[in-house]
Amino acid sequence: MQINLRKAMFVLPNLFTVSSIFLGFYALTLCAGEATPVQLYQAALAIFFAMFFDAFDGRVARMTKTQSDFGVQLDSLADVVSFGAAPALLVYKWALAPLGLFGLAVSFSFAACGALRLARFNVLAMRGDKGSARFFVGLPIPLAAGTIVALVIAHYAAYRENTSAASQLPVALVVVLLSFLMVSTVRYRTFKDVHLSGKSFALFGLLALTGLAVAVRTRPSFVLVIYMAAYIAMGLAETLLVRPRPTPPAAIPPEVRAALEEDEALELEADVEEERNPGDEYV
Repeated sequence: MQINLRKAMFVLPNLFTVSSIFLGFYALTLCAGEATPVQLYQAALAIFFAMFFDAFDGRVARMTKTQSDFGVQLDSLADVVSFGAAPALLVYKWALAPLGLFGLAVSFSFAACGALRLARFNVLAMRGDKGSARFFVGLPIPLAAGTIVALVIAHYAAYRENTSAASQLPVALVVVLLSFLMVSTVRYRTFKDVHLSGKSFALFGLLALTGLAVAVRTRPSFVLVIYMAAYIAMGLAETLLVRPRPTPPAAIPPEVRAALEEDEALELEADVEEERNPGDEYV
């Protein structure tokens, strides 16, 4: 029996996506019931590794030239499970359960806003309007989930030992902020335009030295928290402080420019006709 290589290559990126779903499901099973701190830590690691599979499925599809609408939809469904439902349940079990219905609502808001963001992205993709390749519109759901995972890994046992409401409120505020950023129009850099250069190497070295300093002064597990917080703060700072540049006229497609000129010509013709035959301004 001859194997169709093309079909086999089509399955390859989807295997990465399904692996991400499996890790998200595994994290959900670890969080179910009376989860111990060790199980919550393992669930956070499962979501962390799901981020790697999610990062590579699209790249594998582009390398093998097997991009498809099916893969786009499957990737979104995987993100809802692995980076929406799983982190929401994880942060609820880890820190927000003592807050009762409020904690439940905050956890649900993370999953709901993640699903809304993915739905918006799919609609824009179907319209062919995904925005600039240099920026994400809103905080990507894998990075929002990564922030929760980083917090759990950094001090997963602390919030199981201290169940006072005052100690849980900062975590609730972080989850609310992440939920808002996912459905906002805050722009976050994709870094797809970064090329190998002296400047990029210097920036990478600075980030590495900063992470090393944090690891030495505190704990290595806090490095990921610092990186995630810096990325979130960078997007907020650029949105609040840097005004987007207006689109230059040369960037307007020729067909759009022709339509605009046609509309202006029609408006001018209507104005001339109105001057020739003035009518009542009000009826």
